[in-house]
Amino acid sequence: MTAGERFIVFDVETPNCANDRISAVGVAVVQEGEIVQSFHTLVNPETRFDPFNISLTGITPQAAAQVPTFPQLWPMIEPIFSHGILAAHNAPFDMSVLAKCLRAYDLEWKEKTDYLCTCRMARKTLPALENHRLDTLCRYFTIPLEHHRAGSDSLACARILLELQALGADPAVFCRTYDLSQICTLRP
Repeated sequence: MTAGERFIVFDVETPNCANDRISAVGVAVVQEGEIVQSFHTLVNPETRFDPFNISLTGITPQAAAQVPTFPQLWPMIEPIFSHGILAAHNAPFDMSVLAKCLRAYDLEWKEKTDYLCTCRMARKTLPALENHRLDTLCRYFTIPLEHHRAGSDSLACARILLELQALGADPAVFCRTYDLSQICTLRP
């Protein structure tokens, strides 16, 4: 990977335990060692909300009722996601939700895409930490966090990625390929 590599750091929140729809998405684009773009939005998942997810994310059916659906947002998100390596904290979860949501709405994208997981990077780079949860890493690096808010989580994850790189972690070592059609990480 080159110094100018582009990472699309994202976080999704889900409305229920099926984890096949998105109720919020946050994106932070990292390029040449800087966060160059960020945004977040609620998403109308067009499905039921579980009480647990409402409690965790603070997103209610009423809050999501008047916002765009994922198919309405995808034309804005897809060009960003298509030009770089996706990154997330506990990335296999976010990758699977993205893949399931694309499938649920019958949206065409890539069959496979590269991604990396900042949790995995942190485990290798900071093995002595008590755990490698997003909130723990934010405390360690003194990064502000409103946990389970997609915009805050994606920005925090982007900052963690930059901190881990500053400690010598090479993103190329942690890059994997995700098969969106099979909803799984391919073995290296």
